[in-house]
Amino acid sequence: MFPDLKRLIEQMSSDKGIEKIIVVEAIVVAIVSAAKRKLGQNVDVEANYNDETGELEVFQFKTVVEHVTDPLREITIEDACKNFDAGAQINDGLGIKLDAGELGRIAIQTAKQIIIQKVKDAERDNVFEEFKDQKLTIVSGFVVRQDMDGVVINLGKTEALLPPNEQISQEFLKRGERVKALIVDVRKSSKGPQVIVTRFANNFLKALFELEVPEIADGTVSIINVARDPGRRAKVAVTSKNKDVDPVGACVGMRGARVQNIVQELKGERVDIVAYTEDKVQYICNALAPAKVHKVIIDEDNKTMDVIVVQDQLSLAIGKGGQNVRLAAKLTGWRVDVMTEKIKGEEAPVNEEKQEVTDVNAEKLSQEQ
Repeated sequence: MFPDLKRLIEQMSSDKGIEKIIVVEAIVVAIVSAAKRKLGQNVDVEANYNDETGELEVFQFKTVVEHVTDPLREITIEDACKNFDAGAQINDGLGIKLDAGELGRIAIQTAKQIIIQKVKDAERDNVFEEFKDQKLTIVSGFVVRQDMDGVVINLGKTEALLPPNEQISQEFLKRGERVKALIVDVRKSSKGPQVIVTRFANNFLKALFELEVPEIADGTVSIINVARDPGRRAKVAVTSKNKDVDPVGACVGMRGARVQNIVQELKGERVDIVAYTEDKVQYICNALAPAKVHKVIIDEDNKTMDVIVVQDQLSLAIGKGGQNVRLAAKLTGWRVDVMTEKIKGEEAPVNEEKQEVTDVNAEKLSQEQ
């Protein structure tokens, strides 16, 4: 039925990356199914594979009786003694060896189909087990197609789905294009494991920095927070455990190479690297760069800040459509309102509820970024 069965099992195991025992179990199940298809569903059949000899043995079990009422499961004592076991007695269980090659063409074809399906199922289980432990890690693959469900990315062993809500707005991924994405979920389905990925989430940007910046990978530099308007602009707050390592410089890289690699992967999304500090005033000033801040008024109780800038810095501080100040607020966790001094050299009106007014040396802070 299966010439060179031992070699076949070893080859299937090696090619598919699954354990030999799974292939053997698939073959055994298939042979039992084929035997029942040939002899009848009520037949008592067992199959065993001998790894030493590479032989597949199939046995039909019958009970020794005086008078047969079920030919599939019973045998007369005369027939048992004459043809199989001279010492057989009533009620004994008798195992009759079958020739697997005589199960019939349709039965054999059914067995082969079962084996193929069982091996596919085992492959899918292996892939699921591999990818389920890779959540929040970056994978890379080629775009296969795009449909209503999203963009399908070939990862090699399986395909990943990039749903519409996990895509960067206005980003068009071409067929055959290599892209990176972050695994957010792995599900089992009838078609195999379904790997769900994102390019939209903040964690994707964070993971890109972990890939690109060795100092982040080894823990020297840490990402404190990420604020992102996917496809347009992002701010990443970083700090260093080593005073001799500049966290911003490490992320930017020589001549901006590291951050540019990330920007290219994000199709031009602007990424600002912000130096984190526990000094709230300096932190918000860093976050609002490239704008220079003149004064910060803090309301600790309501966690709000009024940021005062000179007139020519207002558009920079707010950003297009309020993007810069909005991302700075997300990054720092404070509500931020930007305003200008009404008269040069004169302080802006201060709300009586404000608890702290802090002058900022804008030039010094801009140099420290």
